[in-house]
Amino acid sequence: MAAGVGLAGVMAHCGGSPVGAVELLVGAIASAPAAPEPYAALAELWQDRRSDGLKESLEESGSLSAVPAQAYFLFLEGDMDNAVMALGSVTGVRPDVAWGAAPWFGDARFLGAVSAAALAEACLRTLDYGRDLDSDAMRERFAPWFHALDVVSERDPVPESLAAMARLPRACGRYELSFALCDRADAVDPVMWTALARAATWRAMGNLDQSAAAFERALLLEPDNWSLYLDLADLRAEQGDFAAAASLVDQGLEHEPGEVTLLAASAAYRTRLVGSADDLKSLIALAPSLASTTYRNLLIDYACAGPQLPPELVAEARRIQRSQDG
Repeated sequence: MAAGVGLAGVMAHCGGSPVGAVELLVGAIASAPAAPEPYAALAELWQDRRSDGLKESLEESGSLSAVPAQAYFLFLEGDMDNAVMALGSVTGVRPDVAWGAAPWFGDARFLGAVSAAALAEACLRTLDYGRDLDSDAMRERFAPWFHALDVVSERDPVPESLAAMARLPRACGRYELSFALCDRADAVDPVMWTALARAATWRAMGNLDQSAAAFERALLLEPDNWSLYLDLADLRAEQGDFAAAASLVDQGLEHEPGEVTLLAASAAYRTRLVGSADDLKSLIALAPSLASTTYRNLLIDYACAGPQLPPELVAEARRIQRSQDG
């Protein structure tokens, strides 16, 4: 859409279809997210057609191109929480577009009203598809998000929400911002989620000792949380300390004795530690029940490196590892 083309021209181009007009305008936004003209046309369309079921028509279309427009319409309606969550959803699908450069996203009305919980959820949605965000280009695209995190976390410092927010800058390699959010959260109330966020950030940076210390703080805050024992056990295994890993998994099993992931990790770490054929048999039996193929294969790698294991059992474990469905 050429700069200066108003709604009338857009509607004429689309044969009078409001949904078609939205798709054209969102295409213009994707090309130049910070340009004000498409938003002005969308605002005019919203004023003219909102009573004609425009919102419902966009929802029925199910088109990705409708989502940035819906986010802006929600902003115009004053629904800042749903606006940011919609923007987070489209950003997760298309992080190659700087959707956050939208003028409304940096508007004081938005930053002064959106809740920390909604912004945190939006951050998580940007990560839903596992895109690689750790690059200079991505950091530049996400700069408006980082500004929003700074403003909203200061205004509404809910510790659990700030810990969730910290995942986005960590994914982008902005570790200092991730830690700053954790510091702000801890100043209000130290909670397990913040310690966990610190642990994940240190781990992403490759500092396993600091990560382990943060996991230990998380366990002090929630000593009955079995998954924290497993997280720390996996970290100790990565460091090569399989005795500590096995001990930690045993502590987790005291809290959740039937958890298959703990049972599999216990079998793997004991196999690696002492070369127990019985434990390797247990791992082979449990492996198909593990939800994560990546984690299953990692445990098998650890176990098969144990001392003096029967070759036929190692071969059986490797066959499971090579299988697609476990």
